[in-house]
Amino acid sequence: MGEAGVGAGVDMVMVPYNYTEFINGLTLLVKRNFIPMSRINDAVKRILRVKFTMGLFENPLADYSLTKYLGSKVHKELAREAVRKSLVLLKNGESGDDPIIPLPKKAKNILVAGSHADNIGYQCGGWTIEWQGKTGNITTGTTILTAIKNTVSSETNVVFVENPSAEYVKSKKFSYAIVVVGEWPYAEGYGDSLNLTLPDPGYNVITNVCGSVKCVVVLITGRPVVIEPYLGQIDGLVAAWLPGSEGQGVADVLFGDYGFAGKMPRTWFKTVDQLPMNVGDSGYDPLFPFGFGLKTGG
Repeated sequence: MGEAGVGAGVDMVMVPYNYTEFINGLTLLVKRNFIPMSRINDAVKRILRVKFTMGLFENPLADYSLTKYLGSKVHKELAREAVRKSLVLLKNGESGDDPIIPLPKKAKNILVAGSHADNIGYQCGGWTIEWQGKTGNITTGTTILTAIKNTVSSETNVVFVENPSAEYVKSKKFSYAIVVVGEWPYAEGYGDSLNLTLPDPGYNVITNVCGSVKCVVVLITGRPVVIEPYLGQIDGLVAAWLPGSEGQGVADVLFGDYGFAGKMPRTWFKTVDQLPMNVGDSGYDPLFPFGFGLKTGG
């Protein structure tokens, strides 16, 4: 980030490690007239204006009396509401006459599978606790598996197997299955991908489970990923994005306590060689177009 970035209008450059080298380099660019001093003053003026408006010079520290509200019931309920309103239902049965969602709460045995079913860290993604996020129960919250158990009937037996074989799934005669798979947490350039595929064994879990029993796949991703080759095996498909700590919001809509209402905030491609792809492009042929989203009652 140097002449091009600052010249393009970047006012604040966040350099966590080699900041002394950046300062020296930027100073040299100004001294050699590659970047005019007026551009530096312009950037500083806007930064200071925001700080003055926020009162940071009078009260530079946070109000610690507000920490008692962090993680409060009101905040958790609001986060849960945000989850259920942001989820997008992409497929619901082969036709509108035979939907799989809402799932029945009362069933003999149901299977929950996938690496992301019981992992708060994966639900949260990057920029959570640590820069790149991390796996495991990194903060308080409800995993999707726990949310499912909280929601179904007490007579329903919930079986969790992270990566079951097709033979296992067929042998257990499950009423239906919920597969929760997705990307590992990432932030910034660490999330760059040329193929936008799920990490192993995500697709194997989808194939083994959905090829053996009726299933709903819940995708935990920060973006559209390759799913078109597997769509025919999947009965219900949900883009859950990164729902964060309140996994109960996912169960709220899967089981019909609330209806699906979310819409695609961007185009979902069929293959990565279609990218970049935007509404209005000639030959626009997405898997799911911008604004798409099925609805259910609730």
